[in-house]
Amino acid sequence: MSSSPPPSASASSASPSSPSSPTFSSALGSQMSTGASPTGASLGSKEVTANFAVSPIPKNPLGEGRHIKTAAALIIGDEILNGKTHDKNSNFFARYCFEQGIELKRIEVIADDEAEIIEASRRMVQNYDFVITSGGIGPTHDDITYASLAKAFHQPLAHHPECLSRMEEMMRHRPWAATQNEQQREATRRMALFPNAAEVLFIAKDIWVPVVRLEGKLCIFPGIPTLFQKMLTGLTPFLPLPPASQRPLRLQIFTSRAESMIAPYLTSLQARLRPHGIQVGSYPVLGQGVYVSLIGSDRPRVEETAREVEAEVGGRVVSEEEVLKQREQMKGSAK
Repeated sequence: MSSSPPPSASASSASPSSPSSPTFSSALGSQMSTGASPTGASLGSKEVTANFAVSPIPKNPLGEGRHIKTAAALIIGDEILNGKTHDKNSNFFARYCFEQGIELKRIEVIADDEAEIIEASRRMVQNYDFVITSGGIGPTHDDITYASLAKAFHQPLAHHPECLSRMEEMMRHRPWAATQNEQQREATRRMALFPNAAEVLFIAKDIWVPVVRLEGKLCIFPGIPTLFQKMLTGLTPFLPLPPASQRPLRLQIFTSRAESMIAPYLTSLQARLRPHGIQVGSYPVLGQGVYVSLIGSDRPRVEETAREVEAEVGGRVVSEEEVLKQREQMKGSAK
């Protein structure tokens, strides 16, 4: 398993008070991060602040001079498929890819099933430059992502010493951890049991859990949305991202006209713009009008086209803030 040489980990000491101890199975969020806040582990009225070393930036896993062009997401969890949990991570990943100039080609949601994880992960790694998994890396019986991916890429599992060290450092400051029996401690250690040839990337000073990368492409994330978002953002310096000049511009034009009234124009517009790599979309808002979306890397052409669309559909360019505000208003009126 490749990672940086084991750095030292430090945490300011705090006298444990007597907060109510969380149950073992519900403690995953606090086990993976340093606590209730992003920067510290709460111990009653005191807080422990971690200061772990961040991994050095490795060589480009795709090869010198190459960058990520395509991506896919594999969301793992029975709780997503049975409706118990609402998946927020795929939406955050989609927005992240768009902002970074990566074309997100596929999102799949699958069960906690070894065969499905193996098949989907192999296929995605073969077809895309950047693949993420979300979910299934906790301490319980249905957390099988690490083990399934180890089988998918023909690697044995091994405890990662530095990850264990960081985990134990944080657990040392949690009063409830001292009450664990041997079976519970072994379950906790499963969260540091990785495919042995994987890269192990510690991406934040205040989180002990790393991003584990396989085949230079597949990055394994927790399913907890706050951790997923923080860790994906923290991974940014470790990724061979497209240059800023290749990142797309999205402009949206709102019109009060019915979608059927502007459909012929949009059809001809898309045919005209397709050779230039500009996408045209239309998104109706019930009883109000239509958003026409233009997306492309040729910024001057996108801006010029937006002015044309304004005139043709009797609309105006609206900001992302205006779009979000209208969405919130619609959510409020739907309640």
